[in-house]
Amino acid sequence: MCEKLRKVNSWLGAVFGDQPVPPFEVNTRTVDILYQMAQSSEARCSDTALLIEDYKQKTSEYQADAAHFEDVLLQGVGLSGASLSKPTADYLSALVDNAMVLGVKDTSLTSFMPAINNLTGDLLEVEKSNRKLERELRALQKRLGSTLVLRGNLQEDIDKTTKSQAVESAKAEERLLNMDFVTAKAQELSIRQQRSEAQLVSRNMDKSITHQAIVQLSEEVGALQNEIIPLKKKLEPYMDLSPSPSLAQVKIEEAKRELASLDSKLETKVDFK
Repeated sequence: MCEKLRKVNSWLGAVFGDQPVPPFEVNTRTVDILYQMAQSSEARCSDTALLIEDYKQKTSEYQADAAHFEDVLLQGVGLSGASLSKPTADYLSALVDNAMVLGVKDTSLTSFMPAINNLTGDLLEVEKSNRKLERELRALQKRLGSTLVLRGNLQEDIDKTTKSQAVESAKAEERLLNMDFVTAKAQELSIRQQRSEAQLVSRNMDKSITHQAIVQLSEEVGALQNEIIPLKKKLEPYMDLSPSPSLAQVKIEEAKRELASLDSKLETKVDFK
């Protein structure tokens, strides 16, 4: 652990430089974590140093190649960077920039054409992907429109249902109030009926003049009247007979007695009523 702690302290000192290292709790877990960070940092720094050295070497090579090409141009055709006109220098600069963007090794036509073809192919693929995305976007917009319409219809149905429920709730509440009123009224009438019956009992009221008895008596009177009707029909044929025949007279007398008996019963019932 002591070796790890020395390495951690050395690494922290290199990281913070002139600034003081912030205090931290020294324990096994903390030292292990900082030791791993130190190792990772040193590995990255080593890789970065190697990459920088590689870039420096390539820069030197490019500079040497540029100097060589300048010598070739100067000695072969008598051209130098200072002798080029501004348009020519601009064209060469644009050519170099295009070569760097395309990532070609030189500015020859055989290097530019494959790179341009590759970019053209990438462009076609991107356009194809864009058209596909546009179709998907239109389909999504269409579905979104249908969804919004459906949402509006559902919201309208919900509003109608809410209003209907409010109306039905008010009606139900009103019916409950009416039911409570009717129940209270029925209880009140029942109590009044019991009190009236108790008063009638206390006054020794004749049950024969109660409503129920009168209704029953009326039904009996109606039944007797219905019995008289066929007897009267039986007498009708004898009404036209001559009074001289003894047999007809007997039948008439019997019918009259039966009719008188029924009339007497009827009168008795009516008088009793």
